[in-house]
Amino acid sequence: MHIVVAGSSGLIGSALVESLGRAGHRVTRLVRDRVTGADQVRWDPETFGVPPAALTDVGAVISMGGKNLGNGRWSGSFKQQLRDSRITPTAVLAEAVHDAGVPTFLSASATGFYGDTGDVAVTESAGPGSGFLASLAVDWEAATVGAGDARVAVLRTAPVLARNGGMLGRLRPLYRLGLGGPIGDGQQFFSWISLPDTVNALIHVLTNDTISGPVNLAAPQQVRYGDFSEQLARRLRRPSLLRVPAPLARFAAGELVDDLVLTSSRVEPAVLTDTGFVFAHPTLPAALEYSGA
Repeated sequence: MHIVVAGSSGLIGSALVESLGRAGHRVTRLVRDRVTGADQVRWDPETFGVPPAALTDVGAVISMGGKNLGNGRWSGSFKQQLRDSRITPTAVLAEAVHDAGVPTFLSASATGFYGDTGDVAVTESAGPGSGFLASLAVDWEAATVGAGDARVAVLRTAPVLARNGGMLGRLRPLYRLGLGGPIGDGQQFFSWISLPDTVNALIHVLTNDTISGPVNLAAPQQVRYGDFSEQLARRLRRPSLLRVPAPLARFAAGELVDDLVLTSSRVEPAVLTDTGFVFAHPTLPAALEYSGA
C-alpha cells in the first residue's frame, strides 16, 4: 500500500515509518522543511496545503503531527501553539484526503480527551472530560470531518514508553539522581503504552477496514501513579521516596501538571482488544523491561 505520513519525524512517526517500510509498504513523508530524500514531499498547511500529486494512488493518510505537550509551560501563547500545530494541519489533511479520494485517514489524538476519569475505567464510548487537553482533543478530532466518506479513525494515544525520548526520557535522569517519586498523592490512575505496541496498534487499525471512529491506544493494565513511580525506580535501582506535593508541582510546572500528571487517567483499549490486537507489553513491568528503564 502507498501510505502518506505527516509528522514522521517524531517519536511515534519515525518508528511507524520504519515499521511500514519493513512490512513492504511504500511510504511518502510530508515535511515542512527542505526536502532531503526521494520519499519526501514538502507541504505547508498554512499556505499551499498538500500538493495534489502527493496523494495520487494513495491508500491511506496518517496524521501524527503536533507540538510536544511537554515542551513548554502552558502559557496562553504556548497553548495556542499546541492548538495550531494540531487542528489546522489535521483539517487541511482531511480536506486533501476527500479531494483525492483517499479511502483511509488515521489521525492522532490523545487519551486526555477523557479528562479526569477518577477510579472509573473508560472505553471509546465515553464522552469528553473537562480541562484544556480534553477541549484540545475534542477540536483536534473534529478537524477530521472534512475527510468526508473516507474511513476515519482517531487514535487516542496514552503516554508512550520508549527506550529513547518520550516520557521516560524526561524521567530517567531524575530517578537516576534519586529525585524521582510520586506527584500528588500518587493515587491517580496512569494509562500508558509501549512504543512497539503503539506502532503495531496503528498498523492494526490501518489494515483492519472494520475499525473507524475513536480508538484508545493504551495498554490494558492501568496503574496508580505511585505504583508507576515505584516500579520505575526499582528498574533503575533507585529509591522512590521523594513525594512532590501537588501545589509544589503546579508552582513548578503550571497547568500541564494537572492535565498530564495529577489527572487520573484510566483508559481501556476496548476497540483494540475486541478486534484481536495482541499487546507485546501488556503490563508495566514488561514495558519498563523493554524500554531499558
